[in-house]
Amino acid sequence: MNSNTLEINEELFTDEIDSTFNKVIDILRAENIFPDSVQKQMLYSHLKAMVIRSHTNEPLPEVEIEMFDEISKSSHKLAEDVVTWFPALAYEETYLLSVHFEVAKENELTEELGA
Repeated sequence: MNSNTLEINEELFTDEIDSTFNKVIDILRAENIFPDSVQKQMLYSHLKAMVIRSHTNEPLPEVEIEMFDEISKSSHKLAEDVVTWFPALAYEETYLLSVHFEVAKENELTEELGA
């Protein structure tokens, strides 16, 4: 193990990760946004990393905000709401998370429901 590497026992965070994921899915469902199975897997992975970062205070790499200009305000607002659950996380996390929501909005089921 590298002296600069901190080993994390992810099992310690399983309940919090699962709870966070389920809350996010409920919020998306209420907004008529339905991620497909692959999108759910990617979202779960991102939320898992967020939960762990919220405990370890690991910083995000630098985020170029202008890369997210095409993300809708509604997706970004949903991401802001979720990130506030974790006061230790950087605001830039909202931009990364909003991508998951924006992509899921494009799903056929979401469109059929008129969202």
